[in-house]
Amino acid sequence: MSKKRKKQKKQKTQKKNQGFSSIVVIVILILAAFAVTTCSRKIPGDPGKSAHTAKKKSHRKKNNKSAARTAPLLAEDFEVGNKTNYNNGVVTLLSGPWKFKDAVTGALDEDHKTGSQALRIRDNGMAVMNFDITVNGTVTVTLKYALYGADESGSWELWASVNRGQSYVRIGAPVTVTAATLRSAAFTAATSTGTIRFDIRKTDKGNSRINFDVFRVAAGGQLTPAAPDTKPAGGVGGDDDNLLLGNPSGAASSLVMANNYLMDKGYYKLSYNRDRGTPNWVCWHVSRKDLGSMSRANDFRPDADLPVDWYQVTQSSYIGSGFDRGHNCPSGDRTATREANEATFLMTNMIPQAPNHNQHLWKNLEDYTRELVMDGNEVYVIMGSYGSGGVGSKGMSKSIDHSNIIVPDHIWKILVILPEGNNDLQRIDKHTRIIAINTPNKNEVNTRWSAYLTTVDDIERVTHYKLLDKIPAAVRQELIKKIDTGE
Repeated sequence: MSKKRKKQKKQKTQKKNQGFSSIVVIVILILAAFAVTTCSRKIPGDPGKSAHTAKKKSHRKKNNKSAARTAPLLAEDFEVGNKTNYNNGVVTLLSGPWKFKDAVTGALDEDHKTGSQALRIRDNGMAVMNFDITVNGTVTVTLKYALYGADESGSWELWASVNRGQSYVRIGAPVTVTAATLRSAAFTAATSTGTIRFDIRKTDKGNSRINFDVFRVAAGGQLTPAAPDTKPAGGVGGDDDNLLLGNPSGAASSLVMANNYLMDKGYYKLSYNRDRGTPNWVCWHVSRKDLGSMSRANDFRPDADLPVDWYQVTQSSYIGSGFDRGHNCPSGDRTATREANEATFLMTNMIPQAPNHNQHLWKNLEDYTRELVMDGNEVYVIMGSYGSGGVGSKGMSKSIDHSNIIVPDHIWKILVILPEGNNDLQRIDKHTRIIAINTPNKNEVNTRWSAYLTTVDDIERVTHYKLLDKIPAAVRQELIKKIDTGE
């Protein structure tokens, strides 16, 4: 090979090597630039923090969320706010406003406390939350308690309301206090989604004083401000609503209200009493559209909508008792459809009713109600029962079904009668016809319902309900004192 050709080949090889080296350098530079960019990347909106820092921050946020989930929904240590006299009044504490009756914030040496103050209650006093907590599911309440100073033993109870303070039920058992050192108590209240507030009550009627501290409520939910009690529990609707005229006992659909448990069966609404195994009252509306040709279903059955751990009254619970399975909302008022008629045979709509009372006296009033409807009226009906000790075909009984069902000694009913039309509440005036009767639950009764006429006012006295409370006050005051002629 000539020297010239060797030289050309050498130059060509050098150019290739130079090209390869250039590519390597470029790749290295790109990788270096990428590495620098990655290491110095800033978090958007947070200048000066690297991605590594962001990961730490994200991890901290997750931990904070976890901590928030375990934090109490309400914490009250009675450190903020001050009330030194026992007069009734409202004091604003850290958690919100509380109503004090014979109660103070105590800061004396004799007050047993974890900080500088504790709640102190005397006589039959109480401290009541004047606001609600929105909750979902099981609610747990814990608090500490002790005798004040060297006082003698006392007792207290925790009560709860799920209808913005309209009515309260006791949670758990009474607590007896015998020690002058702080001890802990815990209560569990299962409730559906809604609101709840609590009331700490001293109940021993003695001269002792009791301290309370470290009040905690744990549940899912959030604090909500107090709201005026402008609506009854149960969501009253418009014309023809079964609760249009009011919720007599402030019933609510919450397990806390086990003996005043609101149930909406579509064709009627009721307050169920778990411990009695019967409704306290049932409300419904009857118009011509509710009356048809559907035959009686006769399919008595348990109500699957009751909480699972409650005793279930069954179709056989009344057998051999000497009492009928007495409808509140009658089968005859719901004959437009099969579904409507079957709804009246749920056992939550039944009471133990003396046979002659059910089949004659009560049937006569039910028939008369439907006659009024067919004559061009619509009727709002409330029926209830109370007491214990009815007289059936086998004599007097206070309970049946192994004491799972209480036999009432009285059964009452109220009819509010209006001509067919709209805007029912606005049409009710002092001339509106009201029929109210209160009858003994006995087998030997007068078959004429007019023999038991009374006033709504009298029924309120024995039941302690607020009846027809959605009717304007001035009109209501006249109506509840009227006695119908029975004609």
